[in-house]
Amino acid sequence: METPDPSNSRKYGVPFYAAAWLPFTSLNSHQEPPQSENDHPDQSNDAHISANHKSPPSHPTAALNYYIAAAGGGGEGRSGISNALLLAYFDFESRSLSDQPIAKYGTGSDLPYRMAVHPAGDGIICSLPKSCSLFKLDTKKDAGDNKLGLKLSQEVLSQLEDVGLQLALAFNNEGSLLATGGEDGNLRVFKWPSLDIILNEPSAHSSVKDLDFSYDGKYLVSLGGPCRVWDVTSSSVVTSLTKENDEVFISCRFSMAIDGNMVLYTAAVTGRGGSIITWNATTWRRVASKLITRDNITAFNVSTNGKLLACGTTQGDVLVINSTSMRVQQIVKKAHLGFVTALSFSRDSRALASASMDSSARVTVIEEKQKKGMSLWVIIFILLIAIAAYFINAEILKLELPSFSHSK
Repeated sequence: METPDPSNSRKYGVPFYAAAWLPFTSLNSHQEPPQSENDHPDQSNDAHISANHKSPPSHPTAALNYYIAAAGGGGEGRSGISNALLLAYFDFESRSLSDQPIAKYGTGSDLPYRMAVHPAGDGIICSLPKSCSLFKLDTKKDAGDNKLGLKLSQEVLSQLEDVGLQLALAFNNEGSLLATGGEDGNLRVFKWPSLDIILNEPSAHSSVKDLDFSYDGKYLVSLGGPCRVWDVTSSSVVTSLTKENDEVFISCRFSMAIDGNMVLYTAAVTGRGGSIITWNATTWRRVASKLITRDNITAFNVSTNGKLLACGTTQGDVLVINSTSMRVQQIVKKAHLGFVTALSFSRDSRALASASMDSSARVTVIEEKQKKGMSLWVIIFILLIAIAAYFINAEILKLELPSFSHSK
């Protein structure tokens, strides 16, 4: 008998290449979570889907924070698999994803391959085979119910038309800059929303695979063969990170360490498995390298608070790593049947969304790390030793005390 998927994992019929949480500011304070999909008909084939909503959950931020956007599809082939951008809702209290997408926008024969969500809620950019398109959240009142949907923005991204497939998209934390990396190796940085270009490097890499801005927006790291760090203001290369042995970098992310200093992480595939390399973001020197898994890493990300890292593997496993100790804090074996294509921490670092080519999306709630101190078993062990010592000492005292006889 086939085991049903857990409530925090759903298959939506679309092979996923990208996934991300919507920020708090993407939804108005009156936005309410969706009803069960059993309350309305199947919407999987509609080009534009909206979902009914009901009263908000008790957690005040749940309706604002726990919406996931995901994108993917079957490409141009005649497989019958649609290409789409969709939204799903995660109920943190019940730890369950919506049975069906609560909103879905079909993109025809164009596969949305990469995605970037604007941090202030100014839409979702998707990379299509030839151009990039901007999608907006569509909220309407219908018969007294709130409905959440997706619509193609009327704003034409003229600077991103006919530029070819972009393999990497990233906003800076303020949402004032957008970086794009093309399959052709062209690296661009634009002001947002004017799209005035401030960096244009046609031969930055043979093919740009990944991008990330530093927290202050001063630096941009790009990956495509070599991993390079750029000064955004001067549009110049600061450094190229050196690989060792058989390392192949597959992802790069800036983060803030617990001590407040900025660090840079690169995830790498080696002959021994998947590793994470830590770099000093001042000297750009390698600080440490840690083998995390025997399987190859296919997706990587860091939490907003900098305390956690996440890896997805070729085996469909999802690993959560403590950034201080670099030890695996939580692991979900076979979180997906296919390899993991995307990982995204929620803004409050309480949950991790993952997606896969097997058409599944999953949310892993981050378990609280056990507080420092003695565990219950250690305390019990110490108490047992103390009790045993007490009785042993008592027996010794009995043997040592003289006996007195009393005459009648």
